[in-house]
Amino acid sequence: MSYNAISKTIFLPDGREITIETGKLAKQADGSVVVKMGNTMLLAAVVSNKEAREGVDFLPLSVDYQEKFASSGKIPGGFLRREARLSDYEVLVSRLVDRVLRPLFPDDYHAETQMTIHLISADTEIMPDALAALAASAALAVSDIPFNGPISEVRVARIDGQLVINPSVTDLQRADIDLMVGASIDSVVMVEGEMNEVSEAEMLEAIQFAHDAIKSHCQAQLDLAEMVGSTVKREYVHETHDEELRKRVYDATYEKAYAVARRGSANKAERKEGFASVLEEFIASLGEEHGYDESLIKTYYHDVEKEAVRNMILDERVRLDGRKLDEIRPIWSEINYLPATHGSAIFTRGETQSLTTVTLGTKLDEQMIDSAMVSGTNKFLLHYNFPAFSTGEVRPNRGPGRREIGHGNLALRALKKVLPPESENPYTIRIVSDILESNGSSSMATVCAGSLALMDAGVPVKGAVSGIAMGLITNKETGKFAVLSDILGDEDHLGDMDFKVAGTKEGITACQMDIKIQGLSHEVMTQALQQANAGRLHILNEMAKTIESPNPDYKPHTPRSFNMVIDKEFIGAVIGPGGKVIQQIQKDTGATIIIEEKNEKGHVNIFASNQESMDTAVAKIRGIAAQPEVGETYIGKVKSIQPYGAFVEFMPGKDGLLHISEIKHERLETMDGVLEIGEEVKVKLIDVDKKTGKFKLSRKAILPKPGAEENK
Repeated sequence: MSYNAISKTIFLPDGREITIETGKLAKQADGSVVVKMGNTMLLAAVVSNKEAREGVDFLPLSVDYQEKFASSGKIPGGFLRREARLSDYEVLVSRLVDRVLRPLFPDDYHAETQMTIHLISADTEIMPDALAALAASAALAVSDIPFNGPISEVRVARIDGQLVINPSVTDLQRADIDLMVGASIDSVVMVEGEMNEVSEAEMLEAIQFAHDAIKSHCQAQLDLAEMVGSTVKREYVHETHDEELRKRVYDATYEKAYAVARRGSANKAERKEGFASVLEEFIASLGEEHGYDESLIKTYYHDVEKEAVRNMILDERVRLDGRKLDEIRPIWSEINYLPATHGSAIFTRGETQSLTTVTLGTKLDEQMIDSAMVSGTNKFLLHYNFPAFSTGEVRPNRGPGRREIGHGNLALRALKKVLPPESENPYTIRIVSDILESNGSSSMATVCAGSLALMDAGVPVKGAVSGIAMGLITNKETGKFAVLSDILGDEDHLGDMDFKVAGTKEGITACQMDIKIQGLSHEVMTQALQQANAGRLHILNEMAKTIESPNPDYKPHTPRSFNMVIDKEFIGAVIGPGGKVIQQIQKDTGATIIIEEKNEKGHVNIFASNQESMDTAVAKIRGIAAQPEVGETYIGKVKSIQPYGAFVEFMPGKDGLLHISEIKHERLETMDGVLEIGEEVKVKLIDVDKKTGKFKLSRKAILPKPGAEENK
């Protein structure tokens, strides 16, 4: 049996092709497609329930991206040898897709919806994350699920000065801009990426270049939906409203909610209590047996509160906590707060606080990566933790969720651009940010605290990095808009944009933007970036009051490191049979020694807790791996005695002939009684035979000549 698959081809600006195919696989899903570029293939399937669960007033959307190991001809590691929970990388790709899809579902659509994306064939040069959102949107396009798309997502990189859409893995290694951009035909919805300290104008140019490419992706999906006959979406009714109650709530609470917003309280708890008291007062005014649905009352009051806050900001040009639109909350920071860590910092901005540590480990601490696309190690880790107490809540601790993984990755991308090159950094670096208070922008507080902690640890970073979260309030009817610097949690929740920008004084190193409205203009985005630049520089100046540059040395208890290169032939001698030699050196010195063969050389990394241990370990390895030098003097040990002389081991594994004529100035007739096996003897290397490589030693060359004392 054959299936009549329907396909559509997209051409990238450089002529490469992406194919979308439907009607062949996963036909019982509401919508499914296979997206193919080169040998990379993604299967996306979406299912949405026909009805919403009772009491659900939001969209229960789940997006899961998973890479099948068979796609690249690999078998998973671990005990089970099968795909298990999503890796951090798969979670990050899932989030990229979720964040661009979620804003474009109808606000009143609340049916549980599941999007599944599988990498089913992998091309080592084509990155699948840049195709995942296209696959997800195309699956929605060929379904009857209501969706205000289509959308797509591309990677835009600047390579050798040229912007490229979805570059190869090899080319991406040379990029100084690496952005993922998600958009509809009309507007950009999501941006995330990293850069080598570029300007705001350069980033905007890359975003526009990506959006131009995305428009053709969206048109291809519209054409595919028409070819399939899926242009009509299902009807649904997921909300029941009482317009009379809505008006009553508005009339009774709007002015009071506006007054609470206008107070300008800097305390989140006070504002929350103030808004809650307005609602409680209204419900109390209805009487005990009012007969209204209290869940609807709360929904309508939430809408009132949102409108009051937004109007207050647009009309008064002042914030919930009394700040001006571009004003940054008060900042204080401290380093070396935790004396036993390798580096630590506290960064507090308003009611958001991060306690961050830096730990410097050895190569043995590197993270192993085993995925369908990549196998290797990672020596820079950043973990972000968000305990419930940071917001005054009670919540079970079930480990890091997708939000924590995403925030940590953003901070990691911001900071890794200022780390020393890997060739100059012997350490595995782990940063941990524990959020102790949260009221907006905790990921950017992590960037600031991480930067301070790195400098406290003595890591030679290129410069300090700060981060800021920008918000936006708009009114389509009046055309008014307000760009907010350093947003509060409430401003994020009630606003139209969350735009996080991190960087140094020289330029941007990472960004993340989520837009909740359509049609964000170039003017607004430009103003947001300019305002973010001013805020970022202000924060850097505040951080410089605590520490301006990295400490000149590591903390006394930080493991010291030393790198040395030995000839390949000595690797085995340093390791010894079964690792006996290297294990003995580690036992004697307390140092940790790691040897790798690279470029026909042995690269030795030595880590020790103090300089004495380091010096001893280095001396022992140099003793084993040093090359003999003619003219140098050595303390050797007699290994064997022959009639014509003795063989002396003058370096580990290096034996030379001490000829009978080179033992003394006086002539010796026999070796009897002259030397004993095992005896230590001081010798000089006088020659190396060019043909045989044999070593010639002399003892008499370092002995005073007879009569030398009398001739003085």
